[in-house]
Parts: sequence; C-alpha cells; structure tokens
Amino acid sequence: MASTIGALKNAVGLVTGGASGLGRATVERFVREGARVVLCDLPTSNGKEVADSLGKNCVFAPTDVTSEADVTQALETVKSNFGRLDMAVNCAGIGVAFKTYNFNKKRPHDLADFQKVLMVNTAGSFNVIRLAAGVMGEQEPNADGQRGVVVNTASVAAYDGQMGQAAYSASKGAIVGMTLPIARDLASHGIRVVTIAPGLFDTPLLASLPEKVRKFLASTIPFPSRLAHPDEYAHLVQAVYENPMLNGEVIRLDGALRMMP
Repeated sequence: MASTIGALKNAVGLVTGGASGLGRATVERFVREGARVVLCDLPTSNGKEVADSLGKNCVFAPTDVTSEADVTQALETVKSNFGRLDMAVNCAGIGVAFKTYNFNKKRPHDLADFQKVLMVNTAGSFNVIRLAAGVMGEQEPNADGQRGVVVNTASVAAYDGQMGQAAYSASKGAIVGMTLPIARDLASHGIRVVTIAPGLFDTPLLASLPEKVRKFLASTIPFPSRLAHPDEYAHLVQAVYENPMLNGEVIRLDGALRMMP
C-alpha cells in the first residue's frame, strides 16, 4: 500500500451507500482530505450526480451490495481508475419497523422482510469485505505491514434495539459479532477491521420526521443533546484509518445514548 500510516491524502477508498447519509459524508470527507474514492450505491440512486459534483477523484459504481458481480465490478473500477484499494467502508443498509407479532391485526412479522434486512445489511457487508480483502491482500504493505482497512457500520440498535426493530437489530448485531473473527481472519495479511455503531444521526431518514419528533429524539441523547452530524461519522472513519492500532473493535458513536424500549 503506497499511502503511509496516518495519511488519508492519496489513499483510495470504496464506500457503499455513498450517495446519501453517512456514506455520502464519508465520500465527501475523503475527497476533501485528498483521497480518491469509488462511490457505490444502487443504480437508481443519485450516486453519479454526487460523484460528478466531487470531481475527478470520485467515481460512481452502480452496486447492489448483495450481488457478487456488482461488487466485483466495483472493485475492478477501483483498480482501473486508482490502481489499488486502501479502505472499504460499508454504509449501505436498510431497515423495517414491525413487531414480532401484531396482536391487534393477528399478523406475524413478514419473514421475507426479515430476511431482506439481513441480506442487505449483514450479507451485503460481508460480501464487500470478502471481495475487497482479496484486492487488498495482493498489495504491497506499508512500513507497518498494513495492506488495507475495512470499516463496517452497525448501530446502537445492535445493543439496545427498540420495539419493532427485531430485523434491524439482528442485522446490526451480526455485524458486531463478525467484526473480531474477520479481523483475526485478515490479520495475517495486514488488513484491519473496525465497526462503528452510530446513534441518532441527522440523515435523510430522520430529516423526514416532524420537527417535534426530531427535537424529542435529540433530547434523549445525554451529551451533546442533538442529532449527530453525518460528518462526525466520517471523521471517525478517518480516525480509524489513521490509527493503526484500531482493529477488531466496535466503537459506539452516540453521545452516551441508550435507547429506551
């Protein structure tokens, strides 16, 4: 890996879910700090427009993270445009809100919905990791023996999920659970794996809520008592990349939030 420890400048990253929210903030920070990025998101997203707005150091790759062919092609885009891959950031994800069983409607949680959330959030993240690791592992290591870094996105819901979050919490809990074993799997080739578990962030999803609801959610965060900014997530991604001793760990980024039932 040609880039040096502690230097995001000139690094090459791949970011899934990069067209909006936490992923977009990460892409924007990377470009701002002098890195080069392949922005991955669904073909139906505005990923190309976002990438074009950031200049020649950002390239869009239409990607469904559950597709081996799509992720493989995105990695080919990384190699053909920038020659290597220093960092893969998994931000793509979906959610569904439904109780395990709705006793009023006498209706169980839809199994297909549960499976889809796990497929996108958990299997999709693993799909990116397993394929990105193959690219990173072929690279020359830097002076510290590092060949690449993987950052996954879990959620505080992995630890204290609320009612109706069984599918989402399960998918994020699985990401937490696979962090250490994957870090151990890839350690021999100098690839670090770290997961961030965000709390309440001011993403497009929360932006769609009424202001009264947004203020209430902000008030549940001990300090700072506000919704987190997506760039604060991106800042932590950068810190993970720049600190070579961060490995096999899950970091909560939540202002001491503990979700109530």
